[in-house]
Amino acid sequence: MKANIFFGSNEVSSESYVDRKSPFSSEVVSQSALCSVSDVEKALSIASHATKEAAKSTISQRCSWLLDVASKLREQKEEFARTITDEVAKPISAARIEVDRAIETITLSAETMRTMSGETINTDAMPSGRKTTAFFKRVPCGVVVAITPFNFPLNLTAHKLAPALVAGNCVVLKPTPEAPLTSYKFAKLFIQSEYAIKDALSVVYGDAEVGGALVSSIIPRVISFTGSVPVGNIITKSAGIKKIALELGGNAATFIDSSADLELASDRCAIGAFANSGQVCISLQRIYVHEDIYDTFAQKLVEKAEKLKVGSPYEDDTFMSSLIDDEAINRASSWVTSAIKEGARALTPIKSEGRIFNPCVMADVTDDMNIICEEAFAPIVSLVKVKTFDDAIIKMNNSPYGLQFSIFTNSLKNTQIAIDELDAGGVVVNDMPTLRFDIAPYGGMKLSGVGREGPRFAIEEMSEIKSIVIV
Repeated sequence: MKANIFFGSNEVSSESYVDRKSPFSSEVVSQSALCSVSDVEKALSIASHATKEAAKSTISQRCSWLLDVASKLREQKEEFARTITDEVAKPISAARIEVDRAIETITLSAETMRTMSGETINTDAMPSGRKTTAFFKRVPCGVVVAITPFNFPLNLTAHKLAPALVAGNCVVLKPTPEAPLTSYKFAKLFIQSEYAIKDALSVVYGDAEVGGALVSSIIPRVISFTGSVPVGNIITKSAGIKKIALELGGNAATFIDSSADLELASDRCAIGAFANSGQVCISLQRIYVHEDIYDTFAQKLVEKAEKLKVGSPYEDDTFMSSLIDDEAINRASSWVTSAIKEGARALTPIKSEGRIFNPCVMADVTDDMNIICEEAFAPIVSLVKVKTFDDAIIKMNNSPYGLQFSIFTNSLKNTQIAIDELDAGGVVVNDMPTLRFDIAPYGGMKLSGVGREGPRFAIEEMSEIKSIVIV
């Protein structure tokens, strides 16, 4: 099926299309329109002209719009899950969960917008002031550019579209080249809704050239991007004076305290490290284990990892399937090989077939190995033995990334230390750092990005504060 361009509410076919092949089967599963810079300019111009109408729309209409989309998405859950699986080889059970989460994200955005408000200001609070009627209100920014990744092609798109549109903005979406049909079908639900604001959403496809044209244009007021640090750097340098929200990945870590429930910790760490084949920004990559329980925990983690079913993404009980492309499988293989040459040990068999890379648990990893320093984005997790919690804190923070960390402990004191001293946008206690609730603020420190997602926080990012004084 072809993913066509949306110039606002007008669907347009292209003279040329790009094939998308399944990472699992290598069969063509979708086609996306081949877009040019002129297509970008046209989409942005249409969005710009639609901003006045969008800003005039009522909150009631915009909330009804989102809830209508959520309802349609619920009706088409299996179709959307299958499309996600086709395009990115996410196991079908996980794809269904992603659809459910997207429905929640859209619903939360509508419910949040109903209660978003400004507040009055006491302008006579200081001697230099005087009595007035003063308040502030939130208004739409105008045009939002949304650029989305492959690993959650539906829900992470929902985290951008729903808050932006319900806040009264117009959006130009550039979805990941790996899942164009998922975004096309999703955008179509918005555009065909009876509550839709005309021309409020456009969709163009492409990679660096198209993305660069969107970011550097003077039309958008907000750029919302989820992806890599190198691309985030390019966006920051070329965007100019705009509001920028960047979610740039991480190198998630956890600490296993000697007081921890090792059965719980090993079970959750196996899921956190290997869900979606490790292709999650908050995928667990580093596990710092207290030396007293290191061997016991390592054995339990290996046992849990070896029980995970790896194979076809179309089978309901498959936990892990293919990595996204050949580059990903080659990188994972080379990093493991390099680490072993430098003295690390693989506690699980090193096994790959096609683009499937089996769960890999590494031990004796040192702080200077690529496998622990950089974001792997693969099903690889490294165990590091530490003498104290203080050592773990230092090692966990010794990273250019700071998205989410966690700790498994039954010590209240260590819990408080983790909350206070871990340099990350999120800290989880007694669960994997891969845990995320869509209602909560989500974003990182350091190279992990700027800004926060989550409906309430994204609406704040995608709106402006206007101050009013009546004398």
